[in-house]
Amino acid sequence: MRVMMFITIAERVVPVSDDRVQVAEENFDGVEVIVYQPNQLEQTGELRRAIIYLHGGGWCLGSSRMGPYDLLARHMVKELNAVIVAVEYRLAPAYHFPVQFEDVHRVVKYFLQNDVLKRYNINPERIAVSGDSAGGNLAAAVAQQLRKDPEQHIQLKAQALIYPVLQALDLKTPSYQQNQHMPILPRTLMVRFWSEYFTSDKSFLRAMMANTHNNHESAALLKFVNWSSYLPDSYRQTYNYSAPPVLTGKGPVRSIGAHHLLADPRASPLLVPDTALRFLPKAYVLTCEYDVLRDDGLMYVTRLRNAGVDVTHEHYPSGFHGALMFTVWPTDFEIGHRMTNNYITWLKQNL
Repeated sequence: MRVMMFITIAERVVPVSDDRVQVAEENFDGVEVIVYQPNQLEQTGELRRAIIYLHGGGWCLGSSRMGPYDLLARHMVKELNAVIVAVEYRLAPAYHFPVQFEDVHRVVKYFLQNDVLKRYNINPERIAVSGDSAGGNLAAAVAQQLRKDPEQHIQLKAQALIYPVLQALDLKTPSYQQNQHMPILPRTLMVRFWSEYFTSDKSFLRAMMANTHNNHESAALLKFVNWSSYLPDSYRQTYNYSAPPVLTGKGPVRSIGAHHLLADPRASPLLVPDTALRFLPKAYVLTCEYDVLRDDGLMYVTRLRNAGVDVTHEHYPSGFHGALMFTVWPTDFEIGHRMTNNYITWLKQNL
C-alpha cells in the first residue's frame, strides 16, 4: 500500500493546456473534476462526444493528475474530438463507501443536464462513462443506478470497463487463486482495498482474507457471482467451486455492520438481478489473464450478454492488471499502447 501511494505521488503532474487540448479544473456539484476538451482552434462546430473517466487505485489511491491518466485523457480528446471529465472522487481510508460512489454519481448527474452539456458543446446522445479497476467498478455502478432513475432523462450511451472489480462476496474465484501472488495487484492487496473501502476495522480485513466475511444477507446473493455458472470452461481450469462459508451469530462482520455494505450493488455491481441488467447501455469490458479481477469481468460479460446487452469483450492472454497505465517511461510497454488503441477504437466506433 505504501509503495502504491509513493507511485501515486511520484507520477503526479500538473494538468495544463497545450496547443490542442484545453484543460481546466472545475467543480461539479461539490466534486473536483478536470475537464479536457479540444482547443478553440480545433472546434468544428459539431456537437462532441463526452467520456466521464474514473481513475483506478482500489478506492484508496490514484488520481486523475497522474501522468498516465493525463496522457490518456489528452489522447482521447485528440482522437475522438471529445470532452473528457476526469473525476477526483474522495478516497479511503479517510472516506469509506458509499462516499466514492456518491461523488461520482453527483458528477454524472450534474454533467447530464442540458445546460451543462450545451456549455461544453456535447451531443447528449454520445456520452459514456468509463474507468479502470476501481474506476471500472464505479462506472458500472453508476451506469446501473442511472438506468433505474425515473427522473434521469439524459442517459449514457455506453460504458467502458477496464479490468473492473465487480464483487466482494467471493474472493477465491479461479483468477484470485491463480494470480494470488501476481505483482502489482496480489490477492492480499486487492482484499485490503476492499476492506478499506468498507471500514477500517481490521477484524473485517482478516475475515475477508479468509473469505469468511459473508453473512445471510450477502450469502443470498452468491448466486449472482457463482463462477461455476458464469465462467467459460477454459477459465475454470481444474478449480472446483465451493460456496464461501456463511457467518452465523455474532462475529466481526456483524459487529461493524459491514454485511449491509457487502450486499449493496453500488459496491458490487455483479449483485443486481438480471432484470436490472436488461436495459443497460452497450458495454466494452477488458480483462487480463494475469489479474485477480479477471473473473469479475468475465462473469459480468456473461451476465450482460444473457440479459441481451450489446457487449464487446477484449481479453488479453498476456495482459496484467494496470497494463493500460504502462505507456510512459520507465514502464513504456507495447501492451499498454495496444490496449489504449483498441479501447479508443471501440469508443470511436460505438460512441
